[in-house]
Parts: sequence; structure tokens; C-alpha cells
Amino acid sequence: MFDWMIVGAGFAGSVLAERLARGSGKRVLLLDKRRHIGGNAYDHHDDEGLLVHAYGPHVFHTNSKEVFDYLSRFTAWRPYEHRVLASVDGQLVPIPINLDTINHLYNLRLTSLELEAFLAERAERIAHVRTSEDVIVGKVGRELYEKFFRNYARKQWGLDPSELDASVTTHIPVRTSRDDRYFTDTYQAMPLRGYTRMFERMLDHPNIKVMLGVDFREVERSIPHGQVIYTGPIDAYFDYRHGPLPYRSLEFRFETKNAPVFQPAPVVTHPNEHLYTRVTEFKYLTGQEHPKTTLVYEYPRAEGEPCYPIPRPENVELYRKYEALAAATPGVHFVGRLATYRYYNMDQVVAQALKLYAKLTGLPRELTTVATAA
Repeated sequence: MFDWMIVGAGFAGSVLAERLARGSGKRVLLLDKRRHIGGNAYDHHDDEGLLVHAYGPHVFHTNSKEVFDYLSRFTAWRPYEHRVLASVDGQLVPIPINLDTINHLYNLRLTSLELEAFLAERAERIAHVRTSEDVIVGKVGRELYEKFFRNYARKQWGLDPSELDASVTTHIPVRTSRDDRYFTDTYQAMPLRGYTRMFERMLDHPNIKVMLGVDFREVERSIPHGQVIYTGPIDAYFDYRHGPLPYRSLEFRFETKNAPVFQPAPVVTHPNEHLYTRVTEFKYLTGQEHPKTTLVYEYPRAEGEPCYPIPRPENVELYRKYEALAAATPGVHFVGRLATYRYYNMDQVVAQALKLYAKLTGLPRELTTVATAA
């Protein structure tokens, strides 16, 4: 008899499995329909021996000391600050937009103060910001919106930014400095031996049983268990009673080059040319030394594994119907990206899982990550 059955071995499920087993002495059965742990953060060595992320680049960053300290129990870290270039007008320029982006693009020598005036001159006054287009045009004007954002969003979402909720681009920064880091969080690092190794250490506990390649529905009645934590798609749990929730998916095409380094940055985005949105070279992220290098090209798709909830008001309204069903389902707890229909970063999922553990155990939040002997 298991005290808990947890569906999904990504961040949400694995953190809760670890905490319930090590922190509360509970017996946990962790299931995943895929044949690996780690969810979309799963990494492995390819045929050439290069460490790659199977589902596109996963770069860890957080402002939460609690989350960073918790994960630090299961991995050492490699300091890493992510940088991205965008291919625009035949040039590779920093993204998010900063002082160097504008100076290189327009062959100018603006100062930070002059850039503020440059952008203010071009920004359009939007009385009521409703869409992603409104957000960007209100920050940088229509020309830069067309160069950097419009076509990228069309590829990524299959929709024009004028059809997307403002939340998609609200947090996209525009910098007047030369800071070319993609993130500015306090903690920025990569697991030294990779994400999968971190998950292996997290789940290495005698109270945790992991079953891979297993559909939850096939075993939920045959394996005795207490409560359930569900991290899969919430609409699937309820057999799509109100219809499927819309997602965008991605196709990943990997390519190994016979050279130590291929591109000048970890990620190069392609807003306006090609069918793919971005290209990632993994050796920048992992720090691995190898005579060859592997890249992944990302092609957005309408069908496939659900990756990104499509942020439109009607989709949020549909999710609310499933949320109400979840609230009325005793003994089942819904947590994580797919179960709450939100695009969370990895640290946000960890924080959400730790918050649920605090709620389940009644412990003060600051005590939920304290290791206890099982």
C-alpha cells in the first residue's frame, strides 16, 4: 500500500515525491508515461557523447533562495549566465533589446539617455493595453515590433500578437544599458552533471518507487494507494469533459557538427526567416569539452506533446471549468504546468510543489525543505 500515488516525474512530481518520502516518511509511487524521469528537463548523452536536452534548452534561474537551496541538495552547480542573439536585418544582435542592439542595428552611437529618448519617440501611446502587440508597440514602437516580435510570435503561437493576451509579452524587458544577459535573476546556474543526474539523486530514497512507461489510468485501480498528486494535463484527467485545452507544441531536430563550436551564442533566434524559431548549441549550457557540437532547431507545431498553454481569454475561461472540477475532486491534488494550465519556469514549479507540501503537512513554509531522516 502506497500513501501517495504521484503522476508525472517532472519537477512538480519529483519534488513532492522527495519531500513526502524524505520529509514525512511516506511511501510514494511515482509514475510517468515516458520512459525517463525529469519531465521536459530530461537530458542525456547523444550518440556522439554530447550532453543534450531532449526537449529544448532548460536554463535554470531564480530569485528564490529557498528554491535554489533546496535543489542544491541534489546537485552542484556550474555558474552560467544565458545570452541570446537575434538574427535581424542580416545581423546578429542581442535580445532582449539593449543599447548595443539599437546601435548595431541602426549604425548609431547612442548613449543610454539618448536611447531612452529614441525609444520614447517611437513608442505608441496605447490607451488600453489588451494584447501582446499593444505591449510591445507601447514600449518600442512599430518598427522594432515588426523586426523582432511579430513574426516570431506568429511562428511560436500560430497567432498574430494582436490575438494574444498581453501577458505573453508583459515581462519582456527593454534595456537602455549594455547588459546582454537574458535573465537578471539572483541565482543563475546549470546542474553540474545535468538535470537527469539531479533528479536521480532527488528520487534516490527507499520510500520512493518509480514506474516508467506506465499510463496512470492503467494502474490507478490495481495498485493500492491513498491520495493522488496529478501533474499531467488537467483536461485529460477529466476525459476532456469540456473539450480539450489548446496548447502549442514543438518539434526538435538535432544536428551534430564536426566542429568544437558552431554558432556565436548559446541561442540564436530567427524571428523573420526559416520555419524554426531558435537554434541552441548545448555546449555553451553544459560547459562540456568535446571535438564536436550538437544543436537543436525548434519548430512550433499545433499538434504533439503539450508545451505552451495558449494565452487567450477564452482558453482561460475553459480552464476555469476544469479548475472547478479539480476543486470538487477529493483526494486528488493538481500541481505543475499542465495541471494548472500556466506557463511556469522551472523554479516556479518547484516553489509551487513546496507550497503544496507545506499545505499537505501543515508545516510552516520555512520548515518544509528541512531534511529529516526517513
